[in-house]
Amino acid sequence: MLQGMTYNAMHDQELLDLRAKCKALCQKYNGLPINDENGRKSLMKEILGKTPDNFEIMPTFWCDYGFNIEIGEDFFANHDVVILDPAKVVFGNNVFVGPQCGFHTASHPIDAQKRKEGYETAQPITVGNDVWFGAGVQVMPGVTIGDNVVIGGGSVVVKDIPSNSIAVGNPCKVIRSL
Repeated sequence: MLQGMTYNAMHDQELLDLRAKCKALCQKYNGLPINDENGRKSLMKEILGKTPDNFEIMPTFWCDYGFNIEIGEDFFANHDVVILDPAKVVFGNNVFVGPQCGFHTASHPIDAQKRKEGYETAQPITVGNDVWFGAGVQVMPGVTIGDNVVIGGGSVVVKDIPSNSIAVGNPCKVIRSL
């Protein structure tokens, strides 16, 4: 899975168990009182395995495994963020994620029979430093986003975005350099 090879997400018991454990932790996290900052940070550290000193992830938050996600210092994710992480998802420092954003490393086969059988692949997502994602942005498998980038709300990012850019749309395209 982590090597980008085809794997079976529906019938591999180890993957099923890991996702179930992570989903239970996410559910617990989403149920904590919003003012329980210490409890939320502690539980997020359990979900991700490690966290920086300064970060905030608002509920609701969902991910598949957690241990494949790395967040940098001063990371902020607003409400309703989903990170599907069968491959690595790495965020640099000073990243702001608007509400209802998704980061999706998994991809399914075009062949219907293989999809039905549960096969999929995953490609990593990498986000640089000083990046802002507007509300509702969706980032697809294998994308790299450079430093100092703004992705406009509602964009669907299917290709790499270079540093020092403003990019918007579906598919997301650079409209201006910074």
